Amino acid sequence: MGVAMVTGGSRGIGLGITTRLVHDGWQVAVMATKEDPGEKWRSVAPDGLYVSGSVAERDSHKVFLDATLERFGRVDLLVNNAGVAPRVRDDILVAGVEEYDRVMGINLRGPYFLTQLVANQMIAQRGDVIPTDRPAGTIINVSSISATVVSTNRGEYCLSKAGVAMATQLWAARLGPEGIVVYEIRPGIIATDMTAGVQAKYDAAFASGIAPMPRWGQPSDVAGVVAVLASGNMPYSTGDVIHVGGGMQIAQL
Repeated sequence: MGVAMVTGGSRGIGLGITTRLVHDGWQVAVMATKEDPGEKWRSVAPDGLYVSGSVAERDSHKVFLDATLERFGRVDLLVNNAGVAPRVRDDILVAGVEEYDRVMGINLRGPYFLTQLVANQMIAQRGDVIPTDRPAGTIINVSSISATVVSTNRGEYCLSKAGVAMATQLWAARLGPEGIVVYEIRPGIIATDMTAGVQAKYDAAFASGIAPMPRWGQPSDVAGVVAVLASGNMPYSTGDVIHVGGGMQIAQL
C-alpha cells in the first residue's frame, strides 16, 4: 500500500489505526512519547518503526520524518492522531494558562507544523507530474466531536479540536493543487484510556440517548475510516469530515 506515519500510534485510537494499517499492508512508522512502545505494539507491528518523541516538539518532527525516510525511503500517508485532554477539567472561568498551552501545543500546533514538514516531503518525492488516478499523498487529521460540541470544563480541548478542523480545510485548499488530499475524522465517545475516567458519565449519556447508535465506539471504528480514506480510492475528494460517533452529530428534538 505504501508508507504511513502515525502520531500517538502506540495506544488507544492510534494503536487501532496502526493495527489496521499493518493488516492492510502498509509499512508503518509511529511516534509516541513513551521510550519503549511495549510488547503489544511490537506484536501488532513487528516490522514497523517506532520513534520516541513528542509532536509538541518541532525537533521531534524532523527526527520522525528522517527516521521514516531512512527505513522506508518515502512517506505516502500522515495520520495526525496524537492528542491529549486537559489533566484537570477546570471550568473556563478558572482554567489556567499552563494547561491551555500544553493542550494547544500537542493537539494543534504540533500537527500543524508536522503536516507542513511532511507535505513538503510528499511534494518533493512526487515529481513534476501530478497524478489524477490516485493521490500523491494523503493526510488525515483525527479531531473530535468537540470541534463543534461545547464542554465548558475543558475549553482548551474544544478550541484545539476546532483549530484542527480549520487546519484541515487550510491544508486541503493548499495541497489540493499538489495532488495531496486531506481529511478530518471526528470521533465521538471512544473507549480508550482517555475516556476511562469518565465511563459512568458516558454510560449514562448513552442510556439517555446522546447518540442514535447507543454504544461506545472502539478504536477499530476509527481505524476503519482511516483505512477507507487512505486507500487512494477517493482521489477527487478532499477537505471532507467523517464523523465516527454513532450519529452524535445529528441534531434531535
